[in-house]
Amino acid sequence: MRARVRARAPAKINLWLRVFGRDSNGYHGIESLFQLIGLEDDLVVEPAPAGVTLTGAPASLGPVEDNLIVRAAARFLAATRPHGGVAITLTKRIPWNAGLGGASSDAAATLAAMNRLFGSPLSAGDLLELGSALGSDVPFFLSGSTLALGWGRGERLLAFPPLPSRPLLVVAPPAPVRTADAYAWIDKDRGTRDTGEYAAVFSDDAFSSWASVREHSHNDFEAVVAGHLPEIGHWLDRLRETEAFLVRLAGSGGAIVALFESVPARDAAWAVLGAGPAMLRAATLTAPPLLVDDQ
Repeated sequence: MRARVRARAPAKINLWLRVFGRDSNGYHGIESLFQLIGLEDDLVVEPAPAGVTLTGAPASLGPVEDNLIVRAAARFLAATRPHGGVAITLTKRIPWNAGLGGASSDAAATLAAMNRLFGSPLSAGDLLELGSALGSDVPFFLSGSTLALGWGRGERLLAFPPLPSRPLLVVAPPAPVRTADAYAWIDKDRGTRDTGEYAAVFSDDAFSSWASVREHSHNDFEAVVAGHLPEIGHWLDRLRETEAFLVRLAGSGGAIVALFESVPARDAAWAVLGAGPAMLRAATLTAPPLLVDDQ
């Protein structure tokens, strides 16, 4: 058994996001183009005598036992029944209640790190099955892809070749948005008859370049979240006044993401918009981060 495993858990953005009606279990179907970005949490996973302990999680995330990291670790232990448990240390950098997938990425990193720590008792398919039960975004973070189209509850994925890295700005949530609230707002605005379903045909190169991604980019949450929270609409407008080639609400919100053609263009926008701690600079990833053994 390894002494401990370090994992970097990257955030994601949704370059394309459609929300459909609820299934028989009450879950909304989605169709989304996921992209990893270089804004990351760090986790260290090491053996412990028994159970799961988590340190470093901000108190504002809620009770530790409800944290998706703890739930993921408990599921792994229940599925593999190793001797002993794990102690996990989290360094949180991804804003939460932001639509950036931080909790799901942390859960995926936990599952992958634990699998490595205990000698890979689970296959990639087993990990995906565990992850899909934890949240709709978790399978993407486990997929090993940086760009993928997901549908259903996000557990069905079609990976694409990575696009060239592009610098970006992330505006941390000017107003936090709970995912459940965002879905409820969509349901209320649509009414009971409209499920959001529609027909769409994509060419085989629809997501092969940033120009084609920009052409197709859409987020069903954007208008409804901005309508309920004017401060988010304000920041969408401000970012669209910069040289960004694409501005989108990050997932269900409330972070907003702007992608640029160059680092100087991004940094110029960063300076004009305030250059404060709520304005985060990063870039899209062309490869997922690797697990690191720490002896």
